[in-house]
Amino acid sequence: MSFLKKIKQGLGIGTVKLSLEVPLSISPESGQIAGHVVVEAQSDQRVTAMKIKLIEQFTSGRGDEKEEKEFVLGETSFDQAFDLKSGESRKVDFTLPFAMRKSGMKELSEKKGALGALGKAAVFVGAEKSEYEVEVEVKLEGTKLSPSESKSIVIG
Repeated sequence: MSFLKKIKQGLGIGTVKLSLEVPLSISPESGQIAGHVVVEAQSDQRVTAMKIKLIEQFTSGRGDEKEEKEFVLGETSFDQAFDLKSGESRKVDFTLPFAMRKSGMKELSEKKGALGALGKAAVFVGAEKSEYEVEVEVKLEGTKLSPSESKSIVIG
């Protein structure tokens, strides 16, 4: 392998192309996401592992008091290695189990009566917002930087 190819391999350049297919939206009660990842080799590669996560990007507050947090709601991994020749692709089906997380104000807003109304007002004033994405990361033999791909998904 030439010096330039070793550098590109180490940085994950020209290694694989990932395509992540998940539903655009799902119900929070479903507790799982079914999808698949297509791994297409741009050069000969050995895939050693694959990790798929559901991530919640939670934002609260406004202006200077805005806070952002990230939560992993579900994770699954595949540790069965496989080889791909240049131009070859492989489709990997997955089911990603997850558990929803609720803020204290969100739980309060789901109650009935005066407490529910108070909770809804608190969520509005606190400007709470959650966005979700499914992320796949592929580990390749001889690569320091792992290729990844993510897709936004609506849960609700």
